[in-house]
Amino acid sequence: QVQLEESGGGLVQAGGSLRLSCAASGRTFSSYDLGWFRQAPGKEREFVAAIRWSSGTTYYADGAKGRFSISGDNAKNTVYLQMNSLKPEDTAVYYCTVGRTNWYLSADRNLLDFGSWGQGTQVTVSS
Repeated sequence: QVQLEESGGGLVQAGGSLRLSCAASGRTFSSYDLGWFRQAPGKEREFVAAIRWSSGTTYYADGAKGRFSISGDNAKNTVYLQMNSLKPEDTAVYYCTVGRTNWYLSADRNLLDFGSWGQGTQVTVSS
């Protein structure tokens, strides 16, 4: 079982940046892939980004491409989500999660492709 703890959320003005962190424990870090989802009030939880360690391949939702970047530090068992050029519509609770087997083959990367969720960290972008 993997334990995930997110941090780094906060209040930022539109156009600003934040870096979220997800500290993982419970299993060998490089043995599982990690990703980020987000959930805005009244909306479903949606995929943001994920990374496949074996190939170094990163995956992004269309709205995150060019603005967000996922990376990791094996020595610290931590994955990061660097978010730049933030928009008010990026306001949400951001969750760290673990990819299930063959998650990267999924066409839409939905909740069923991931498990072991963290508690989330709030990101609020003001206009």
